[in-house]
Amino acid sequence: MKRLVVAFVVVAAAATMLAVTDPAAPDPAAAQTPTGIFKLEHLVFIVQENRSFDHYFGTFKGANGLPRDARGRIDVCIPNPYLGRCARAYHTTAQRALAGPHDDEASAIDVHGGRMDGFARALRPHTCFTDPRTPFCRQLTGPNGQPDVVSYHDATTIPNYWKYARNFVLQDRMFGPQDSWTLPAHLYLVSGWAASCVHPKNVETCTSDVDLEDPAHFWTYGEEPVYGWTDITRMLDADAIPWGYYVGDGTCWDPPCAPMQGGFSAPARNPLPGFVDTAATELDDNILTHTRFRTQAGDGTLPAVSWIVPYAGVSEHPHGGIGSVRDGQAYVTRLINAVMAGPDWDSTAIFLTWDDWGGFYDHVRPPFVDVNGYGLRVPGLVISPYAKRGVIDHQTLSFDAYLKLIEDRFLGGERLPKEGRPRVRERVDFLGDLRHSFDFTQEPRTPMILDPTP
Repeated sequence: MKRLVVAFVVVAAAATMLAVTDPAAPDPAAAQTPTGIFKLEHLVFIVQENRSFDHYFGTFKGANGLPRDARGRIDVCIPNPYLGRCARAYHTTAQRALAGPHDDEASAIDVHGGRMDGFARALRPHTCFTDPRTPFCRQLTGPNGQPDVVSYHDATTIPNYWKYARNFVLQDRMFGPQDSWTLPAHLYLVSGWAASCVHPKNVETCTSDVDLEDPAHFWTYGEEPVYGWTDITRMLDADAIPWGYYVGDGTCWDPPCAPMQGGFSAPARNPLPGFVDTAATELDDNILTHTRFRTQAGDGTLPAVSWIVPYAGVSEHPHGGIGSVRDGQAYVTRLINAVMAGPDWDSTAIFLTWDDWGGFYDHVRPPFVDVNGYGLRVPGLVISPYAKRGVIDHQTLSFDAYLKLIEDRFLGGERLPKEGRPRVRERVDFLGDLRHSFDFTQEPRTPMILDPTP
């Protein structure tokens, strides 16, 4: 009997050694190595303001940019009722702009049934459009008095944006979620919908509202929440996925506090406290400042999902001379540099976009997704150690693609509920897939730290 026991132990030990040393056995560590989008532990969405694709990247080589004639010259001259002749597209170095109205009515005029030539006709009366000779107006109009809605920038005025485009991924079919202003765009950014609710605690009373012009239907600091539908942060919280929404350091979103120095982000850029369900949570842990974002990037403590919205001075918002292009680019560059210089870079994807077209000319007619949109094209960039190099992505995209990526990466592909939405846009067949912007087989690319003020 003893002999049998000993033999069993020896055989068992040999089998154990064989299992350990067998080269054909699977490696437990290798089985846990993430692949595809699961290499991305941090998704960062930076949203600037009011620029069309043609206005910023219309002359970028290989992109679907400003139309050209047979000789390769830019061939854009749209009707201009203010001067009695067409307004020809022109290069600008101006840091500020008048731009044009950006609401549903203006969009219909701009698009003009697909002709894409109503951008000057949509302009509200302004002295500079009728008498562009004054020194002030000469800064905001073209060489022949053209309104600056037909102006365009290039690498000479936005060099960092063009460097990101040349070295990472530029998207030339990124459409705003709808044709309207900042608030509806930011509601779409986090919830895939913009609506007004008769009774905010009853989602069945919420109906689509792309303009949100009635103050009773949009939330501002100190008021009770008015957005009664589901936003993506509720789904993230349900799965214990950390997220952060970053605003200007001087933002006061929970009165009786008062705005402080450091930049104030208006409630239109910071709508999450206006959602009924979200407002009931501890938002102090989630709505944070730009400084906090840079600190977390440096510490390697970025959350899974980050949204970063500007304050007026760095927003690039053209109207009223609020946002300098140079200041906006510097602010964005510092945010991106912070991520690139931090320990989370190798597992991060940064998505940079603009919330609407701002009234600037764009020649591509938006596709129809539902009664609310899409809106006109805006620039879109993907910056990541796994981003393809120097690629132009021609897929049809909108902010819905951001939500879809968040859902696919962190929520097991769960989509936002239908509720009163015309459709759940993440399910639309022609919506592009952001995964095509990446090559997850490549070694993580080294950071590209840029001078914020080149």
